[in-house]
Amino acid sequence: MKYIPQLINLCATVILLLSFAMISQRRIVSLINLFMLQGLALVIASVLLGYVTHQNELYVSAALTLVLKVMLIPWLLHVVVRRLNVRWDVETLINIPTTMLVGIGLVIFSFSLALPISRLSSSMAGGSLGIALACVLLSFLMMITRSKAVPQVIGFLSMENGLIFAATTVTNGMPMIVEFGVALDVLVGVLIRGVFMFQIREQFDSLFIDPLNVFMVTLTAFVGLTTAIFSRPYMRVEQDHGKMTPPRMRLYHGMYQLFSCTMLLGLTTNNLGILWVAMEAATLTTVLLVSVYRTPASLEAAWKYFILCGVGIALALFGTILLYMAAEKVVGPEGGALLWTNLDAVKSQLDPHIITLAFAFLFIGYGTKVGMVPLHSWLPDAHAEGPTPVSAVLSGLLLNVAMYALLRCKVLTDGALQRPLAGQLMMGFGLLSLVVAAFFLSRQKDVKRMFSYSSIEHMGLIMFAFGMGGPVANFAGLLHMTVHSLIKSAIFFTVGHAAQKAGTQVMSEIRGLIKVNPRVGWGMMLGVMAILGMPPFGVFASEFLILTTAMREQPWAAPFLFFALGLAFASVLVRVLPMVFGETSLKPLAHPPALLPVFVHLGLGLVLGLFIPPYLNQWYVQAAGMLGGVGR
Repeated sequence: MKYIPQLINLCATVILLLSFAMISQRRIVSLINLFMLQGLALVIASVLLGYVTHQNELYVSAALTLVLKVMLIPWLLHVVVRRLNVRWDVETLINIPTTMLVGIGLVIFSFSLALPISRLSSSMAGGSLGIALACVLLSFLMMITRSKAVPQVIGFLSMENGLIFAATTVTNGMPMIVEFGVALDVLVGVLIRGVFMFQIREQFDSLFIDPLNVFMVTLTAFVGLTTAIFSRPYMRVEQDHGKMTPPRMRLYHGMYQLFSCTMLLGLTTNNLGILWVAMEAATLTTVLLVSVYRTPASLEAAWKYFILCGVGIALALFGTILLYMAAEKVVGPEGGALLWTNLDAVKSQLDPHIITLAFAFLFIGYGTKVGMVPLHSWLPDAHAEGPTPVSAVLSGLLLNVAMYALLRCKVLTDGALQRPLAGQLMMGFGLLSLVVAAFFLSRQKDVKRMFSYSSIEHMGLIMFAFGMGGPVANFAGLLHMTVHSLIKSAIFFTVGHAAQKAGTQVMSEIRGLIKVNPRVGWGMMLGVMAILGMPPFGVFASEFLILTTAMREQPWAAPFLFFALGLAFASVLVRVLPMVFGETSLKPLAHPPALLPVFVHLGLGLVLGLFIPPYLNQWYVQAAGMLGGVGR
């Protein structure tokens, strides 16, 4: 018994050495074998820890890891390598010696970062946190320095091994980290998707509704419903054009409903572990939705989306592990250390050092899903290549739910640190996203890509507002989140019909929409004027509140805000006017477009600019008070 901690540390060392060996390996077959050995070391560590701590779920985790990571996945990867004949990765983006030096630096950085926190761990293998973090960063290094898909997949799976090892050892078997399954599949070329599910010890009776998520649940359900109404005639036209087949239509509708379910689950759960699982499930369903056309461009966009958001959500998992580690010391391992209500009650008692590192990972992870610059590159491709209804729910729903997760983490961080570190990060990266997206707007030729950068711009503005904090800024951020979801989804509805009419998404080839179908043309024009902040639409009201609050609270940021919003206004308007009013020879569609959702959304956006109903205003006020902050 007394030698088991040393054996666990030996397994940790082996896992680290194998991660280091993987970044120096060019032969893909050898990479697969090293990954298999890493999985075997993880199995042994889980069994040893389960034996000492008497946690039977760790045996389940070890068995699943043995079957999946040591047997099934390596076999499937070998099959892929043989079929594609890609035994060597000769296109590494950085030469091997340089990669090794960077890897050594990452190992040193990981140990120095984790050392103060490891001392606080009550686990017998608490010192393994530095090793787990090093494995995660080395795997990420392998992903970004390899150009072929199979090594990127191996890097992602190795990163997941590091996360599982951290959760298993540092927290004596964190409840959410019992791996249920990983399913792999190859799509035209090499699109490999992993599905991760976890056992949650806390009960599902911990569903939770408060003023923040009740308004977001309502908004999500409403936009999901209207998008489903829009989808029926739109997807019929896509089927007529040969882009969709009956099996793909069934896949699309099934994944759309599952996507909506994951969003609502993430918003209503009281458990931050289940929130993470919901975001991961949303990632996997949208990968299938983006790739539903099965064109090379859509598969590439889905692959980029999976890799970037998969890495982001993996980093969010590491942050969740650290958050659990901090909470376990206060509420105990059996006291619901991942329940939001418990965490909110004891947030001032959480260790500030652990929470600082946890928020850094959570911010990067969920910020990737928000579309935060510089982690935004998945969003334009996913919008441009997926079906238009998917673009509408990505902008109108997924980005909001990721922001919701970030706000929950910000509240805990503010309470633990008693200083505005989280708000400062959100202001800085929100402003960066706003300015960068405004510049990219002026360079776009694809209409859906242009409006995807508009989504990045507006999410940056929302993040900046929440970063300022205070009742007014939080109120403005919630209002802007609402009207952006309504107006942007309406714009994508009209863009979808316009692209179907023209047979292209290139803006220079879309002309005279108001002559072909006045309702489509006026719907797009009104939606564009609304999203650009023209009065009396709700975007004008929310932007006015954000700008005036920034002039009072953060005057240094006001010039950047005015410049970016002005540039975005000019860039979008100069491209949309010819699309709506130019000369055209386009013919009407075979099926009448579903424009009722467009004008319902625009009407609600107009109402919110003129009058906010008392019950909705009360929601905003209560939610803004919950979010706190230093503003006035």
